[in-house]
Amino acid sequence: MKYIAALLLSMLFSFPLAAQVGGQRAFTFLELPVSAKQAALGGINVSAFGHDVNMVAANPALLNSEMERQLSLGYIGYLADIKQSNLAYAFNHKKLGRWAASINYLNYGNFVQRDATGMEEGSFTVNDYTFNLSHARQAEAFTIGATARLAVSSIAGNKAVGILADVGGLFKHPERDLTVGLAFKNIGYQLKPFDDGEHQSMPFDAQLGASYKPEHMPVRLSLTAHHLYQLDVVYLDPNSKGQLDANGNEIKEEKTVGDKIARHFVIGTEFILSKNFQVRAGYNHLRRKELRLDNASGGAGFSAGAMLRVRAFELNYSSAFYHPAGASHYITVSTDTGTLLKRNNKE
Repeated sequence: MKYIAALLLSMLFSFPLAAQVGGQRAFTFLELPVSAKQAALGGINVSAFGHDVNMVAANPALLNSEMERQLSLGYIGYLADIKQSNLAYAFNHKKLGRWAASINYLNYGNFVQRDATGMEEGSFTVNDYTFNLSHARQAEAFTIGATARLAVSSIAGNKAVGILADVGGLFKHPERDLTVGLAFKNIGYQLKPFDDGEHQSMPFDAQLGASYKPEHMPVRLSLTAHHLYQLDVVYLDPNSKGQLDANGNEIKEEKTVGDKIARHFVIGTEFILSKNFQVRAGYNHLRRKELRLDNASGGAGFSAGAMLRVRAFELNYSSAFYHPAGASHYITVSTDTGTLLKRNNKE
């Protein structure tokens, strides 16, 4: 395990640095959370251990025995008519070990197609989708996992294709409710760009986080750092107007050390009221700073959700605020197919 940990750390520092988070990158939809739990915890979390198979998308090392035979269906409603759906399943093979497979589909709705003069010619669709296969192996308190991913973006039938991988590690304390996760996300290459387009880089990220539940408290706290390979993730719009001082002179906003550090962190909280009911909340500082308006911030950067378990089914719901104008809504329904089949046979 020491050699694997050293390999993961060397990968972290082998990627070139960049000035800002944004840029000409392909498949940026891969940065979006795919499940209600992940969204409720702030959108980024690599250490929340449990039976939710969708968390494998956050860190493949989170794949564990509690997820075996878990089937999950997810639906996400963004602003306007943008919708996302997800299907995930985990299983264990006696010889080949622990695996999870998932399909993710994102549809941006219908668009009007026009010619050069502006005349309407019809309509077209825009969508993204991925096919994912994950595998994890555990050695005592450590787990190493990897996900292979095929990503496709389609605009009016014109497709871009990429092949990517996530690599992650997890430490689970043998006695305390403490987990520490590390994940390298979206390492890959664009096999085919859009027609007449250039090859673009992938939305790589390096994330490190920890989750801890005090022994006598029904609360689990998570703190996750992202974009570890890049110190400065602050972008200030050069065209935005600054505030005026007493003399009427414009004062432009400047970067501060505190803001640079805060934008790297996401906070998540789980209130464990019972094994059948939980309440979650999260805060993403980078999201709030980038998506707020000049005159209003609203709930941008905040998220909240809940989990309710009824018999063999578990319902997760969350609402994540990306913009003061509204929020995205996540619904995830999952079940243990082994338990469900046993109950059906008894009936």
